[in-house]
Formats: sequence, C-alpha cells, structure tokens
Amino acid sequence: MLGTGYLGATHAACMAELGFEVLGMDVDESKVAALSEGHIPFYEPDLEPLLRKHAESGRLRFTTSYEEVAAFGDVHFLCVGTPQSKGEYAADMRYVNGVVEGLAPHLDRPCVVVGKSTVPVGTAARLQELITALAPAGERAELAWNPEFLREGFAVEDTLRPDRLVVGTSSETAEATMREVYATAIAAGTPFLVTDFATAELVKVSANAFLATKISFINAMAELCEATGADVTVLADAIGHDARIGRKFLNAGLGFGGGCLPKDIRAFMARAGELGVDQALSFLREVDAINMRRRAHVVDRARDMVGGSFLGTRVGILGASFKPNSDDVRDSPALNVAGQIQLQGAQVTVYDPRAMDNAAVLFPTLAYASSAVEACTGADVVLHLTEWQEFREMDPSVLDGVVHEKRIIDARNALDQERWRDAGWTYRALGRP
Repeated sequence: MLGTGYLGATHAACMAELGFEVLGMDVDESKVAALSEGHIPFYEPDLEPLLRKHAESGRLRFTTSYEEVAAFGDVHFLCVGTPQSKGEYAADMRYVNGVVEGLAPHLDRPCVVVGKSTVPVGTAARLQELITALAPAGERAELAWNPEFLREGFAVEDTLRPDRLVVGTSSETAEATMREVYATAIAAGTPFLVTDFATAELVKVSANAFLATKISFINAMAELCEATGADVTVLADAIGHDARIGRKFLNAGLGFGGGCLPKDIRAFMARAGELGVDQALSFLREVDAINMRRRAHVVDRARDMVGGSFLGTRVGILGASFKPNSDDVRDSPALNVAGQIQLQGAQVTVYDPRAMDNAAVLFPTLAYASSAVEACTGADVVLHLTEWQEFREMDPSVLDGVVHEKRIIDARNALDQERWRDAGWTYRALGRP
C-alpha cells in the first residue's frame, strides 16, 4: 500500500484480513511508527483492532522505503490523496505523481500497480506511460485502475464486503491478478466490472456528483418548504417511495462536507473545462452553491432565534465532524457554522464525541467542552450540527437548568421534535414547519 492515510491504512488492514502479506509504505516516519504499533491517527469503527491484530501477527508491516516495497510486492496499491489545489477547483496531483515517480524506478519484475485514488479522467493513461518509461520492468509493470467507494464510518465493511468492484485495464494479466486479489468478494457475489481506464476513473467522481446532486436537490426543496409551510421530511418520504428515486440521501439539512464530495465535484468541473465540455457539468456549480448556502441559512436562523444579533450571546454546538462515526473535520459544515457564529460575536462552545482534537487544530479560537451538557451550559441557543447517536438519543431533560434559554436548531432533522417540544423547548428544523 503506497500511502497509509485513511484509504491506505484501511485497505492494508483489510487485505491482511483476507489472508495476504501486506507492506504499507509512507514517507511520514512517525505515522509508520504508530501504525507498526497498531495505532491509527484517525477514528474509524472496527479498524484499529483489525490493524493491531495483523501488525502483531506479522502479516501487516510498514516501511518508508520505496525499494523495500518494490522488492516485496506483486501488487502495489496507490492510496494517496488528491486534495483540491489551492486557489482553484482542480485536483492537486503532486502526491499521486510523486508516489509513482518514487516507486517505478524500483520495479524490476512483473507486477501490477493499482490506482485507488480519485483522479481526473485521463490520469491512468498518463501514469501507465510514466511507469513504462521509468520501470526497469518496462511494460511488464502494468497499471490497473480500481476506484475506492469507502464511506467513512463503514470503511472496513465496505472494503471486505463491497457492493461492486470496478477495474480499469486492457491487460488480461492485470485482470486475472485483480480477480485473485478480490476472490473472496467475487465468490460472495460482488459484481466485478472490467472497464477501460477512463470509465474506471469516471465511476467514482460520477457517483459522488450524483450523490451531491441528490443531497442538494432535497435541500433546495427544503428552502421551498420553508417558504410554503410544507414539511420536507414528509416530502422526502413520499418521493422516496418511487423506486426510480429512492429514499437514501434525501435527508434535508446542513448539507455535505468532508474530504471527498466537495473537492471531487469541483475537480470534476475543472476537468470537464479542460476537456472542453464544461457545460455538461455546469449544474454542479448550483449543487455546490445550494450546499454552501445551507451553512449561512443555519447561521441566519440561529441569529433570528436570539433576537437578531449574536453579540453577548452563548451558543452551544453539538457536533464538529462532517458526519457521525468519524473524526474527520475537513470541510465540516458543523465547524464552518460554529466559526461563522463566533465571528459575529457569540461565545461558542463545541462538543463532539470523537472530533475534538482535530477540530481544535483547525479552529483553535473556538471553545471546546468535554460533554454535551458542558457545551450547552448557559447557552441562549443550541445547534445540533452532526447527527451522532449520542445526540439523537439524548434526553432533553439533562439540559434543564443548564441552558439559559430552551432553544434548539436541529440542522440535521434527526431529533425527535415532539420529544423536545414536550420538554418545553423551542424547536426549529430545516424545511419543516
């Protein structure tokens, strides 16, 4: 595994669980040392025990050496990140390019290099030429593209029991190797789709663009519901019964964030522009705009609830990660809202079950609490921004005598509104009466 971040560490542990000998490689020596001891630098349910199990057995090891990786592996997975470039929408390809340039000169025997990173279409063809030019093995070092479809919070399950496997290659040898790698999943009935490079590259970004569009669609409907007095949750249930539409990802609220959807749809638009077909994806600009507008809308609603100004108010924030069951705060809508409210004069205190340390690094000027009760102490309004189970199941009575005013904005439409209202709270949600 080249790259041992979220994707690489998860894939490494799961490949070891499937019975393979695995060597993970990273240029970060401290990360390699921690992983070698069975510790991961992020939170993902079920991953650390799995990684520790195989690190202790010796089936899973880690190194900083490209030379050692090349000598060890028959299959090399590229698992490095493709963040958004600074100052533009395009993907930053320096890590993908760097890992290929570091690995290829040491490939002196037949092998398959497998790209898993989310990249602009056309990248695989370029990398195959680069590998052939740099590797002593030449054309015997073959490339396949195998996009990842991991959901944070469910990454181990998604790796061991994927809903589909996509492999882009024109090589029968590479295809046979990938079928061997994924033999367990294939035997369990997982669809195995073989495509060309470009199609394989487009699968992940197309899926993310569709999901982002679906989320922004229902959030646009939430805006209409607020203007008309309709209930977006009932609307979503009704249209979700249509098999052509489905109910998943029709939960109106604060919108999407994280390290994938926002930057992937922007990179998708940028690549379409480079290819001269930018109009084909122009709708994604509105998808992005609707999503970002949700954050400002929550800030506006909170300001209205405290009388039109945040100056001199206290605001309790429940949630910092971009989604539950994760400590990932990259492009987190929750932290974005918290930061905007603080800038407008409020004293803001945040609590999250897992993401506190990461949040404090990204937003050091916010106050952080060790519990939901502490975060809400003295609050003039409470904002529910990440739908952790702890918050969904919380008894409103635990905040009696704690908050200054019983006001709550359920920005994820995930709380039991009758329960909170019966407890004496002024309850507001998004797209609901």
